Amino acid sequence: MTTTDIETRGLVLLGCGKMGSAMLAGWLEGGLPASSVWVLDPHPSDWLKGTGVHINVELPAVPALVLIAVKPQMMGAALPKLQALGNGETLFVSVAAGTSIASFEAILGEQTPIVRAMPNTPAAIGQGITALIGNARATAANLDMTEELLAAIGQTVRLESEAQMDAVTGVSGSGPAYVFHLIETLAAAGEAQGLPAELALTLAKATVAGAGALAAASDESPSQLRVNVTSPNGTTQAALEVLMDDKTGFPDLLKRAVAAAANRSEELSRG
Repeated sequence: MTTTDIETRGLVLLGCGKMGSAMLAGWLEGGLPASSVWVLDPHPSDWLKGTGVHINVELPAVPALVLIAVKPQMMGAALPKLQALGNGETLFVSVAAGTSIASFEAILGEQTPIVRAMPNTPAAIGQGITALIGNARATAANLDMTEELLAAIGQTVRLESEAQMDAVTGVSGSGPAYVFHLIETLAAAGEAQGLPAELALTLAKATVAGAGALAAASDESPSQLRVNVTSPNGTTQAALEVLMDDKTGFPDLLKRAVAAAANRSEELSRG
C-alpha cells in the first residue's frame, strides 16, 4: 500500500475528536487531498467542516485504509457499521485505547489486516509517541504505511507482541499525566518555599519542558545527564537523596504507578 493508494481509493476516519483532528491536520498539511478523506463523526467541529473532506456521507466501496479514533465506549455502536469493509483489502488502524486486535477481528473477520496503535496526548501538537503492532494479516507494507500516517503526530515504535501494549499504556499512554502532576507538585513546592504561585508555575513548566527536550536531543543517557547536573554535596544532590530513596522516592513510586496503569489497561481490554 502506498500514499497513491490512499489518494485513489480513499481514507476513512472514524471519529474526529482531538486525536483524529490532530492526525487529519497533519495529513492535509502533508499534501493528502481533502477529496481523498471521508470522516464519520456525529458532532463535526467547525474546523472539520472547513477542511473540505467528505463528512458523514456514503463511503467508498473499498477504501485503502480505515482509521478508528473513537472513544472505547463508542466502539460497540460505531464499528459494526464498517463491517462490510472487513474485506481483506482495506487496512484497519485503531488508535482507540483498550480494544484488542481480537475484538476487531471478531467483527471485521480474521481476513482483515489490522494494526493496533497507542498514541499519547502530546500528539495534539505533533510531539506524541505511538506504539503499534499488527495482526497476522498485516503486511510489512501495511505497517510502513501506518507509520507514515502516524508520523503526522510524532514518533512511532513497533512492538514485538500485543501483550506489551498494557505496559506501553502505563509508560507513554498515561505518562503525560504523571509529568503534568510533576509540574503541579514542583510548582507547589516552590510556592511553599516562598515563591509567588505564578512564578513558581512558570519555573516548573519551563524546567520540565527544557529537561525533556534536552533528554530527547542528547546522545547521553538520562542517568548521565542527571550526574552532569549533580555537584558533589551540592543542592541537587541534597534533593536527589530524597527523590531517589529506595522506599519513598521516585523508583518505587513510579514502578507502582506504571504497574497500576498497566493492570487497569489489561482489565479494560478484557471487558
